Amino acid sequence: MAASAKAISLEKPKPPGEDWTVVLPRRRKQKRDFRKIIECELQKPGESWSPVDLQSDPESESKLMQKMQSYIEKLENSEFYQAFIQQIQSPEMSDHFHKVLGTAEKMQMVIYGIGSIESYEPPRIQLSLAILMKRKFTWIGDVEVFDPVISLTESKVLSALGCSVLSFNEQGRRQASKPTLFFMPHCEAGLYDNLLQANWGVLMLNKIVLFGNSFEAYEQISSVCKDPMCGETQRHILAIRKFTKEFPINPMVDDYFRTFHTSSWHFFGIGHDEDLQIVKL
Repeated sequence: MAASAKAISLEKPKPPGEDWTVVLPRRRKQKRDFRKIIECELQKPGESWSPVDLQSDPESESKLMQKMQSYIEKLENSEFYQAFIQQIQSPEMSDHFHKVLGTAEKMQMVIYGIGSIESYEPPRIQLSLAILMKRKFTWIGDVEVFDPVISLTESKVLSALGCSVLSFNEQGRRQASKPTLFFMPHCEAGLYDNLLQANWGVLMLNKIVLFGNSFEAYEQISSVCKDPMCGETQRHILAIRKFTKEFPINPMVDDYFRTFHTSSWHFFGIGHDEDLQIVKL
């Protein structure tokens, strides 16, 4: 994809030991619940997790469900969604999906870093897209979701929409023991890198489909960035680039540009005799 350094926001590397948080597109300032973020960042990888707020009520759940249903309906009828589905059904992309599936009937979907669907519009649109994909394609299996900022109300609505909310923080380090679609729009580079590191082998990488920030754009930014910390959390991203087939999506209209700009599908076609070398910075 012909992306420039201005096309994607480069996340600042976090100090060692800190957990990941969601990076939302930065075209406009948004209020954030820093109490939630701070408490979530203190959690350690693999640590059991539960929503920060332990109270919910039927009215809040009903309002959020109605809002999600409205977003799902609007997205389904949009020009962007029709083009998105057509791209997936194109012969070239269909072939890549079938190669990842192999003899399996279903491909699990894991959603990381979705953010707060109660507080922000981009997470609602992103979740709507994932749900519509699940409804459209019979080969998509169970859908699991995790973000440390998910509230109890959001957790209940996610369950009602057919998603399972994880009870522990995987830090993005899920190993693909079976074909898995990782749905991760606008996550930090470090989370993608965690995922790749946990699956750094031919068998597991070839079982992954990744929807998220363009790896090509990360590579372009890394090539012009003079700050030595630029690529610190991107070692595996940069190392996997030569084995990656990337399909950028086109948000087309401003309604969805903010939510999906610089997003791409990534497939990893690696031969058994290939040498996976980590990029030295």
